[in-house]
Amino acid sequence: MRLTVFGATGGIGRELVGQALTAGHQVTAVVRDLSRLTVTGERLEVFTVPRMDQPDALRPAVAGREAVLSALGPRGRAQVGVAASLTTVVLRAMEAEGVSRFLAVSAAPLGPVPERETLALRLLTPIVSRVLRAHYDDLRAMEEQLRRSATEWTAVRPPRLLDRAGTGRYRTAVGASLRGGAAIARADVAHAMLAMVDDPATVRQPVAVAY
Repeated sequence: MRLTVFGATGGIGRELVGQALTAGHQVTAVVRDLSRLTVTGERLEVFTVPRMDQPDALRPAVAGREAVLSALGPRGRAQVGVAASLTTVVLRAMEAEGVSRFLAVSAAPLGPVPERETLALRLLTPIVSRVLRAHYDDLRAMEEQLRRSATEWTAVRPPRLLDRAGTGRYRTAVGASLRGGAAIARADVAHAMLAMVDDPATVRQPVAVAY
C-alpha cells in the first residue's frame, strides 16, 4: 500500500515507518526536522514541512494514498493541544484529496472502565487521568474531530507506552476497553495499527490495544 505517516520522528511514528517499509509498503514520512528521522529505505519518501498549520501544504503528502497514520502528539507539557489542532489540519488535507482511511494514536483512559477491572488499575487510572488531564482533554478533542469527519477513522488507544522490542503478541478490543491492560511497547502499537489499516471492523471505532 501507499501510506503516509505523520509524527514520523516520534517513538511510535518511527516504528510505523520502519515496520511498514519492512512489510513492503511505500511510505511517505512527514517531518518538520529531517535530522530526527533515523529510518531509511528504498520505498521511503520524506516530506519535509516547516509548519503544519496549512492544509494545502500537506495535500501533496496525502494525495493518492490508501491510508494515513498519525502518531502526532506533544513532546512535553508545553505542546499539549497539538494532537487536536494538527489532526484538524491533516483531516482537511485528506478530505481535499479524497483520502478516507485514517488511523490515529489516542490513549486507553479515554475508554470506559472495563468490567471487573483489576484493583490496581481501578485505583491508578483516576490518579493518572487527573495528572494528565490536559493531555487527555486534547485527545478527547481529537477523537471528537474524527467522529465529525468524513474519514474512515480508527482511534487506537494504548495504555502506558514502553520502549522495548515488539512481541507481535497483544490484545485488542474494538469499541471497548481491555481488563488489566496496563502497558504495551510502542513497537507493538505500530504493529497493531498497520494490521488495522485494511480491517473493516475497526473503521469509525476506537480500538484498545494492550498486553
